Amino acid sequence: MVEESNQELAVLVSVALRGQDEAQVTDYLDELEFLAQTAHIATQRRFVQRLDRPHTSTFIGTGKIREIAEFAEANGTNVIIFDDELTPTQQRNLERELKLKILDRTSLILDIFVQRAQTAYAKTQVQLARLQYLLPRLSGMWTHLERQRGGTGTRGGAGEREIETDRRLVRDRIAKLKADLVQIDRQMSVQRKGRGGIVRVALVGYTNVGKSTLMNLLSKSDIFAEDKLFATLDTTVRKVVVGNLPFLLSDTVGFIRKLPHLLVESFKSTLDEVREADVLVHVADISHPLFEDQVNVVNQTLRDIGAADKPTIMVFNKVDRYTSIDPDGTVRHPPLGELQRSWMARSNGRTVFVSARERINIDALRQMLYREAREAHVGRYPYDNFLYPDLPVAES
Repeated sequence: MVEESNQELAVLVSVALRGQDEAQVTDYLDELEFLAQTAHIATQRRFVQRLDRPHTSTFIGTGKIREIAEFAEANGTNVIIFDDELTPTQQRNLERELKLKILDRTSLILDIFVQRAQTAYAKTQVQLARLQYLLPRLSGMWTHLERQRGGTGTRGGAGEREIETDRRLVRDRIAKLKADLVQIDRQMSVQRKGRGGIVRVALVGYTNVGKSTLMNLLSKSDIFAEDKLFATLDTTVRKVVVGNLPFLLSDTVGFIRKLPHLLVESFKSTLDEVREADVLVHVADISHPLFEDQVNVVNQTLRDIGAADKPTIMVFNKVDRYTSIDPDGTVRHPPLGELQRSWMARSNGRTVFVSARERINIDALRQMLYREAREAHVGRYPYDNFLYPDLPVAES
């Protein structure tokens, strides 16, 4: 964690639309605060305004802007973070009114991706998405492109001629990055084809649900896993053998609510691992209060990238942290048997409840993986049927 003296100090701002309840608004702001924390930004306070629709010019009303400005001046706030993507006009108007750095949800996620990218491939993808986001926002925001240094967000102040120069430089840089990604995409496609006929299984899920921990457990590897959003950006592929059946298991970037479209586009090759997989393992954090919303976000993203019709194992992770409330108000940890009789188990024929951290019910997951991978393999090579006998269902 960055020391307090080095941290930027932020307030979070959200517009609660008609029909949104308090619990949902609170959870969305919790996630925004977690994003800010991941970017090494300390949250001082949250501001919520209930509106039928965001204001066209400033997103929030003038009264709320004054309230935020007074708090920021009194408390040394230096960044305002909005839980939605602002239009370039809204961002410029808010900067003019508040005279502070304005970040929206998209720019915050992009900043985190910039910090998290490790390989040249991930860095190229993130740079492309970030420049495409910044291009329409250059007016009045940037100094010369070469003057930009690290940190989150962007810095202000340049004349119109310099802005036009910046725009041209950014467009040229975008064209170069796109060309680089085309070349990388070709190389990645060749690599995927070079894996032969081996079955491919992809882990998908909301960010921070435990995919990398599960990957480490199943593949006996040491992929970076941390209790932070977007701990994994690069797709990692490992060979896994269950019984006598080998398959490739890939861990991909986590999805999130309002995942910026630009990131989806720039991470095309990463998401191709999902599109071209034979089996998906959808991991959900059952202990999260709004895990159903997170599952829906992932399912919608899978539909958006054309991967929703694949055989999918639904894995509810973190059962060791899951609690339910009885009618009399008693809070308890339901046993596995009860979970396996719940609506969650009935919603998908291939469902398993596990704890990757505590290694609970992992054998059941392995056997489910074996059956799905076997079905995919035998579908491709029918004469191999006798090589991989079916396994009985694991006892919980």
